[in-house]
Amino acid sequence: MSAAAPDTPLAAELKRHIALEGPISVERYMALCLGHPRHGYYMTRDPFGARGDFVTAPEISQMFGELVGLWAAETWRLMGGPARLNLVELGPGRGTLMADALRAARALPAFREALAVHLVETSPVLRERQQVALASSGITPTWHATVDSLPDGPLVVVANEFFDALPVRQYQRTERGWCERLVGLGDDGALAFGLAPEPEPALTLAAPVGSVREVAAASGEVLRALAGRIVRFGGAALVVDYGHVASGFGETLQALKGHAFVDPLAEPGEADLTVHVDFTALACEALAAGAAVHGPVMQRDFLLALGLAERAGMLKRRAAADQARAIDAAVARLTDAGKTGMGRLFKVLAVASPALPLLPGFDRRQAPDDAKGSSAAG
Repeated sequence: MSAAAPDTPLAAELKRHIALEGPISVERYMALCLGHPRHGYYMTRDPFGARGDFVTAPEISQMFGELVGLWAAETWRLMGGPARLNLVELGPGRGTLMADALRAARALPAFREALAVHLVETSPVLRERQQVALASSGITPTWHATVDSLPDGPLVVVANEFFDALPVRQYQRTERGWCERLVGLGDDGALAFGLAPEPEPALTLAAPVGSVREVAAASGEVLRALAGRIVRFGGAALVVDYGHVASGFGETLQALKGHAFVDPLAEPGEADLTVHVDFTALACEALAAGAAVHGPVMQRDFLLALGLAERAGMLKRRAAADQARAIDAAVARLTDAGKTGMGRLFKVLAVASPALPLLPGFDRRQAPDDAKGSSAAG
């Protein structure tokens, strides 16, 4: 099946490359669409908000970032209140979450005094937005292209909708075995999905013919690096993303443009590409590195446990009627537990030093309702 691609700069470059070198992996396709130095989606635009392609929780309400900031402060206290703490955000977007978190942290002067803020961001456009957003915070962040250059020392990491944008490899079960899905050229010259001619011998999972397995090696690499730092220096990482708890089978690659789903091959470099996060795979990486794992829990349960309803009540006491309605609408959106609601679809996982107690927002009795599922489609 092929998709007619417009003559975007990246589409033309991909077609030339495939014509000369052959099909590329889905992982490589995602990486180029999102991070190509000249034509990559995140390199050329601010995609957030009503005028962009999607809206994230920090853009829905200041309460999200405020609660995350207070979570970080309490985690720091549970760590023994180290004199210096690296507060890290992966994929900070416009800087909205960090700005709200730092504002909330003003209530705890010792915590703010301990902070060194580090932002892992590759987009020059978004780095400029982040600099503007944090200009009034009184804290000057340090930017990094990857987690590898983060400084040593105790750290608290926040990753909201970060892992869903990391590329995955896809394999499809055939009569011959698991063959990798590739992006090549169809008979009409358009970009098209296909399969490698030979199966991958390392994959031997039992599944019906036609099943798709996603392998998120890039996510595992980042999580292992963070977990290793947490075990060595102390601290925790908070992962908030949409995805599934139980590893399984299913294709989750999707493209968004203008707040609507589009064909992932239709406009490379012009639409956001994401996949659902496999929280079990992330947890396994953390445990293998010697870290502790808290959760995952549904976003709804996490935010309510942190005091979302109480914070909303405080804001409404000083709000006009229309502002109060907007606050209620934000709470409802963040905690919607419907089948496709943010409160259910989004999960929260903490990776922590084994020395720490159960962290705020997590309850060992909580379990997402898809915890026993088997479909990677969430």
